[in-house]
Amino acid sequence: MFSHVTVGVSDLERATRFYDALLIPLGLKRRTVTPDGGPPSVCWIGQGSSLPRFYAYVPFDGEPASTGNGSMVAFLAQSAEAVSEAYLAGMAEGGRDEGEPGPRPRYGDGYFGAYLRDPDGNKIHVVYRGDVADGSQVTPS
Repeated sequence: MFSHVTVGVSDLERATRFYDALLIPLGLKRRTVTPDGGPPSVCWIGQGSSLPRFYAYVPFDGEPASTGNGSMVAFLAQSAEAVSEAYLAGMAEGGRDEGEPGPRPRYGDGYFGAYLRDPDGNKIHVVYRGDVADGSQVTPS
């Protein structure tokens, strides 16, 4: 299990609007982060949990935010409808389409996903895995 995932952003207010739109339909909530000498950031967590966390940060080194080729963050949705809702909300807040919501049978039975990029170009995947809630079926994303 992971502790947290971080993406670099160039405009924290814009990123906050985008990720609120994308993540709140998935049941995540924004948590206030008070940096102690670190870069400005925003964090989202699941309801009633403290980990894992997803952060959007202005890069600590002061250099422009950049994306990694082949890098992607995938968020788990509770239904195919939640995938579509999150995708549309993210697109309305400046996201760029990388794959509309729909079934992805090559990844497994019941796999339904959507791909988009945030306003800084970070690749995001929203996925509903059907009946495979226990993680027993491992598939590439």
